[in-house]
Amino acid sequence: MILSVLDLSPIVEGGTAAASLRHSLDLARHAERWGYRRFWVAEHHNMPGIASAATAVVIAHIAGGTQSIRVGAGGVMLPNHSPLVIAEQFGTLESLYPGRIDLGLGRAPGTDQQTMRALRRGGLDADTFPDDVLELQAYFREAQAGQAIRAVPGAGLNVPIWLLGSSLFSAQLAAALGLPFAFASHFAPDHLMSALQLYRSQFRPSPSLVQPYAMVGLSVIAAETDREARRLLTSLQQQFVNLRRGRPGPLNAPVDSLDGFWSPAEKAGVEHALACAVVGAPDTVRQRLKAIIDRTGADELILTAQIFDHATRLRSFEIAAGARDQLAAA
Repeated sequence: MILSVLDLSPIVEGGTAAASLRHSLDLARHAERWGYRRFWVAEHHNMPGIASAATAVVIAHIAGGTQSIRVGAGGVMLPNHSPLVIAEQFGTLESLYPGRIDLGLGRAPGTDQQTMRALRRGGLDADTFPDDVLELQAYFREAQAGQAIRAVPGAGLNVPIWLLGSSLFSAQLAAALGLPFAFASHFAPDHLMSALQLYRSQFRPSPSLVQPYAMVGLSVIAAETDREARRLLTSLQQQFVNLRRGRPGPLNAPVDSLDGFWSPAEKAGVEHALACAVVGAPDTVRQRLKAIIDRTGADELILTAQIFDHATRLRSFEIAAGARDQLAAA
């Protein structure tokens, strides 16, 4: 079982972005020691609870403070950017940290309509996503004689490109282009199995990848007891509700009960979104991870944990790594 980390660099209530970024680096250093394969950060804009908006800058911060773990974007929302700029950014990162940089691409804006306009993003930009991916791939190929526009750095560098998604669109595109695919079941589980089936059945080998490689995203909240893990989960549950109410904010502290906080409809919606979440004590986490691997056949799991207290968040990832090791031994 291969495990990786998706870090949303949470800004907690009463905290700062500076503290969150320090905590992200500390988590990456621990993840490296615990044998996690990669450490990804995600692009979100105008989100008071997430510190990783300048994704390439955060990747440089993490890669510069670690030694061997792969570091990358999970992901860059490509319609927000020119492919040339992303090729230059990630070509620079690959030049600084050779053999350690991943580039995951999404086609969602990662924000709301008003912020999309502030990003100078047109409403139809997502429609050009397949062409933008092809353009980006071209910038990473060896430059040809007479080529008018080159990515410097970027041309000729091996920066693995992943496609990310929560629907069938990116699964189909990843299959057609022969790219690795990551499904965002940590917040949108509905099409998980159908996307994996479509990706595998339609996959075409490419110079990048000879056979399909699928990664599944999971929220994992692990603690010493099931009860404590469920309590820790309330921070993420509050964040989901606040976002759906149009009031995103910093990550709240956990509470003993959410009674009176959410409506029955809000509770049902959050529970549906978190249907794939792994929440519990070490034995529970081990059993749930095994069940998900058995069900999905995922080549890799990428774990996220929106936990208020940093030391407690570290412990959650440590428990997950221990569960992986126990399953491997068995």
